[in-house]
Amino acid sequence: MQQNNLVIAFGGVSPEHEVSVLTAIQAASALKDTKWNPIALYITKSGQWLTGSHLLDLESYKDLKQSQEKGIPCHFTISDTGKTELIARPGGLFSRDSRIPADVLLCAFHGSDGENGAFQGLCETMNIPYTGSGVTASAIGMDKRLAKELCRQHGIPVVDDIRITEENWVENKQDLIEKCESVGYPLYVKPVALGSSIGVHRAENRSELDDAVEESFRYDSGLLVEKAVHPLTEINCSVLGDEDHFRTSVCEQPLGKEELLSFEDKYMSGEGEAKGMASASRKIPAPVSSEKTEEIRNLAGNIFSILGCAGVARLDFLMNSDTGEIFFNEINTIPGSFSFYLWEATEIGFDTLLEELISVAQKRHKKKNSRIRSHEVNLLSQKAMRGLKGIKGGK
Repeated sequence: MQQNNLVIAFGGVSPEHEVSVLTAIQAASALKDTKWNPIALYITKSGQWLTGSHLLDLESYKDLKQSQEKGIPCHFTISDTGKTELIARPGGLFSRDSRIPADVLLCAFHGSDGENGAFQGLCETMNIPYTGSGVTASAIGMDKRLAKELCRQHGIPVVDDIRITEENWVENKQDLIEKCESVGYPLYVKPVALGSSIGVHRAENRSELDDAVEESFRYDSGLLVEKAVHPLTEINCSVLGDEDHFRTSVCEQPLGKEELLSFEDKYMSGEGEAKGMASASRKIPAPVSSEKTEEIRNLAGNIFSILGCAGVARLDFLMNSDTGEIFFNEINTIPGSFSFYLWEATEIGFDTLLEELISVAQKRHKKKNSRIRSHEVNLLSQKAMRGLKGIKGGK
């Protein structure tokens, strides 16, 4: 079987670094015996780019320092024929660079620069087909405030919230506290641009609110303070496809020790840490009525389309257990473990899910490159003939 190179990009400068490593290794394992040859592109916590087959082996991470020392520094380049390549540059006086054609890139980052559109922008610049949402949808999806505001404008129900910036908190702390209290306790404080429940805190009174805000500012310069839904049932749903053609998965009810799931509930429970997001305790399908299930799936698909998403995403909803009211909470444009457990319950295997992700990436890339991307006029030659004086005289 002829194999194509699939660059799996993961790690990164993010509090969700380890979760990303697990997702990448799970994906590489699921692609065994397929036409895809997984190539690691591991970004360390300090931002260094490394490659090497050992980086897709979980055992290597028992000694992180040694694993990184064995890694080969790498970078992207575009060849004379216009093909994007991953250049691996091993150390040593007589070592030669390896040029690895990058046929498709699988984005397996979680949080920060890997999921917020920044790395996606790099892929666009290097003209690499990449999985998941594009620059704009990734940026909006990562910014909880923008995502909620866009949903509000389209009539999607969301809970009331107050946005706080660090500078405003320092200058107008008392006013902001009173503004938050007008929403009513209990409140949840969360960073605007983080996932995996990192930096999220519940506040029952003014003292707890003050502490929660100060703690959350350690992770982000912008926060959302939201009215708590109580009694709460969390319901999640995954969407696969692009903004025009997509399908929704079965729904799940994630389970945790507290009303709001913690990082530990999501990644360090159930079957063990090596399972990533798949290890979390959950009920699949979610124990809600068929009417509520359909409502949530319709909302998930609608939001996915409104934000212009692609690939696979997981959308998280809050349901008032007494009234049945549903509120959109957030979207994960690169969900932990690619939410494969939800698609397995929808009778789509992990390998098939990844194949569909790659197919969507290739389709979007082909569509992009079918457009006119440059203007075939050598304007500079005309300007050069006129000289700098002529250029200054007019545009």
